[in-house]
Amino acid sequence: MKSIFKKTALFLSAAMLLVACGGKDAKKATTEEATEAVTSKTKQLDIEKPQLTFGFIKLTDMAPLAIAKEKGFFEDEGLFVSVEAQSNWKNVLDRVIDGQLDGSHMLAGQPIAAGAGFGRQAELVTPFSMDLNGNGITVSNDVWSKMKPNVPVGADGKPVHPIKADALKPVITEYKNSGKPFKMGMVFPVSTHNYEIRYWLAAAGIHPGMYTADNVQGQIDAEVLLSVTPPPQMPATLESGTIYGYCVGEPWNQQAVFKGIGVPVVTNYDIWKNNPEKVFVMTKKFVNDNPNTAVAVTKAMIRAGKWLDEPSNRAEAVKILSMSQYVGAPEEVLANSMTGTFEFEKGDKRDMPDFNVFYKYNATYPFYSDGIWFLTQMRRWGQIPETKTTEWYSETIKDIYRPDIWKKAADLLVAEGQIPATDVPETDGFKAATTDFIDGTSYDAKDPIGYINSFSIGNKD
Repeated sequence: MKSIFKKTALFLSAAMLLVACGGKDAKKATTEEATEAVTSKTKQLDIEKPQLTFGFIKLTDMAPLAIAKEKGFFEDEGLFVSVEAQSNWKNVLDRVIDGQLDGSHMLAGQPIAAGAGFGRQAELVTPFSMDLNGNGITVSNDVWSKMKPNVPVGADGKPVHPIKADALKPVITEYKNSGKPFKMGMVFPVSTHNYEIRYWLAAAGIHPGMYTADNVQGQIDAEVLLSVTPPPQMPATLESGTIYGYCVGEPWNQQAVFKGIGVPVVTNYDIWKNNPEKVFVMTKKFVNDNPNTAVAVTKAMIRAGKWLDEPSNRAEAVKILSMSQYVGAPEEVLANSMTGTFEFEKGDKRDMPDFNVFYKYNATYPFYSDGIWFLTQMRRWGQIPETKTTEWYSETIKDIYRPDIWKKAADLLVAEGQIPATDVPETDGFKAATTDFIDGTSYDAKDPIGYINSFSIGNKD
């Protein structure tokens, strides 16, 4: 509502001035100008449910929600949105399923697991991908001091990045020999973070454990015990010594640097360049009952992603995200990763312009192949216990990822002149084969069984 009030005050002031100077004609011109300015270039749809409540977790990648609200993009679509912080990812999932939230910032794996047989089951849909990249793996100062001698050094005397988990392997052995299990945190069993840290460890021959129906902790035969910690609690949990490292989104890696309690050793940009991260999720029922509303929400968030990826807007975005009702972290901590850099060891700040991507590289498009990757990781680590056909992967994801809603929204934005037609990808929903993982393994999302086998530890089909 804030932007409407500002616009109304401006137009009333202008109207009063022109009426005083020019009579009826001036009054008519001012009214027409005001109406045109309020509606801007946006053609509003017939909204079924204008009052909406959306959820999020306090992470940098909730930014499209904050920006769509603060910059008036939701209002332009005739939507009046409340955005509410949630305590943890399980709470987010439950409140969307139960209808307490109309939609939410969510882990990409959550709607997929809900439709694929792992955890609480529900019919959820993803019309919008919120970002690419954005995560890091951080270890405690003590662990870093033991890893550092195993890390190659460049001509500048700084560690060579990306740092592989090979450097961590002797540290884990040392902890084991002293009778201490090596414990690390991630944010949720079906999170990108869980699969990224597992991939990073497994690429060095470190087993992160398997899931079974009887062991939902995923710690069978584990050399590293992974457990769930809500993102904002990661630094405090590390500082207390409950865990020795973690994988989380920003700003909670940079917060460890800021507080001097830990060192990020690798980002997910290094593990899988331009990987999918969070998504926006609604129930299938909500979308079926409110199809225009779903398209309007997607329109506003695509605009927010585009706004965020204008470099000149990042400083303002940092200020908005630092507000207590959003991420609530200090501006300098948020800026460390949001303005084109990433700080590893304290003082070792490196250029990383694509650490947070919200629009470039078709970041907002919900690719089927991204969703299939999550399904293959669930299969790889035992969360999906039985062998599936290649067709099952494609059929399952097409019920959850909804590029058709995204396309409707994008086509309207093109017609309104909000985005260029070249920003709408020509695709059947799949990405081409890629080789972006840290050890160079290639994969093709149209052949998921092939890359399950190529990655698998003790779980070959």
